[in-house]
Amino acid sequence: MQPTLRRAYRRESEETRRADLIAATQALVSEGGPEAATVRAIAARAGVTAGLIRHYFQSKDELTRAAYLSLMDGMTAQGAGALEGVGALPEERLAAFVAASLRPPVVDIGAVVLWAAYVNKVRTDEALLAAHETAYLAYRNTLQGLIAALPRDASEAQLRGEAIACNGLIDGLWLEGSLLPDAFAQDEIVTIGLRSVGAILGVDLLAHSAMLFYPGKILP
Repeated sequence: MQPTLRRAYRRESEETRRADLIAATQALVSEGGPEAATVRAIAARAGVTAGLIRHYFQSKDELTRAAYLSLMDGMTAQGAGALEGVGALPEERLAAFVAASLRPPVVDIGAVVLWAAYVNKVRTDEALLAAHETAYLAYRNTLQGLIAALPRDASEAQLRGEAIACNGLIDGLWLEGSLLPDAFAQDEIVTIGLRSVGAILGVDLLAHSAMLFYPGKILP
């Protein structure tokens, strides 16, 4: 009889272990929906015991919500991270944020499948809905802050409305660009996003992003 192979024991930090459990949950939900992410399946995917999961999360529902919030926060972080190394010009910073929101790894079919798997559950789980609202507002508020920095006069009500409109536009392009990547030319989604957001705000974002995002390339 062949000896059973066991995974070598490693002492992981609490942060690393939580991240592993969240990643395992996301993978299972993406593959089979929320119902596939049982405690036993999560433990097997992460290579831990079911009891250890309860050491980091009070319940499976808490872990599920953490996995969803991690997905949403990760996409916001990609946009915010794109601001590093960008100059102080408000138009360039907004363009960098929008472009990062419409490129991989944010634009990714796996992310859309995972997001869609949670949508129905969001309607019936108040805590998950609260997590969704937190993530949505974090992204929208970042976007609104970048819009507010543009050199123009705008009331708070106008800025809020513009942020909602631009967020909705970006969401739609993210969805289609992720599900149908072969239906668009390289950077076409980004170009459309910059042009459309600029049209909503009355600024030419393409003029402030051509060299930054498309070096040596003339945009249509």
